[in-house]
Amino acid sequence: ELLAPWLVIAAGLGGILLLCVSTKDVPVTPPGDKYGIVLAAGPSHTILFIYQWAPSKGNKTGVIRDWSSCPVPGLGVSNYSDSPQKVGKSLEPCLNWAQKEIPAEQHSQTPLYLGATSSMRQLNLTQHTLTDGFPAALKSSPFSFQGAQILSSPDKDAFNWVAVNYVLENFFKYDWRGQLVPSGQGMAGVLAVGGTSTQLTAKMEEETPDQAPREGVRLELYGQSHQVYTQHCPCHGTHQLRSSLLSRLIQ
Repeated sequence: ELLAPWLVIAAGLGGILLLCVSTKDVPVTPPGDKYGIVLAAGPSHTILFIYQWAPSKGNKTGVIRDWSSCPVPGLGVSNYSDSPQKVGKSLEPCLNWAQKEIPAEQHSQTPLYLGATSSMRQLNLTQHTLTDGFPAALKSSPFSFQGAQILSSPDKDAFNWVAVNYVLENFFKYDWRGQLVPSGQGMAGVLAVGGTSTQLTAKMEEETPDQAPREGVRLELYGQSHQVYTQHCPCHGTHQLRSSLLSRLIQ
């Protein structure tokens, strides 16, 4: 039998209303999610980052779904060269915050890394801070401290390149079924302007025989291989830009 016209109209109106009703996303942590903590320590400031990912991987590479951060209060690492033991005290507010952000049952399974930027090596003070200051505070936290190290310049630049292209979804994208598929897009280059220099990081295309070999970092991400290289431009940072601007204003 044919449905009554009023029943068809009611069903149609009900569907339209359901589409128009505003909804609110409720953050739900699926069981089995993993967490990781990274402390990025630079001369002027330190930031604690929390990363979250599911146990399943996309083409042998983890997929981060959510993250948050906590700027460590106070001065940067360079200001603790004479008293490295005080640097651990400065981390306590963010470590306490991280304990509230990550479920208690995951604390002991959450790896915690500390990476200092390569500019710290130029200050000639990182070793004491990394060996005496940070570990004392991080080892006493409930998280699984994995160590501290100075990131080489190629690694740091490659990480910046990965982060930018990850956010732009150049490695992969989700299709209408919610599954990972290749994005089909090209990789973006990254221009990082620092205080004393500028770095341009990009994916290295295939070299021709007449080109000189270039050093870079090889990455295997989401089933694809990427050779990333960085071109450094010293004396083209914000300090030089500020000095040049002040000179022009004075003139």
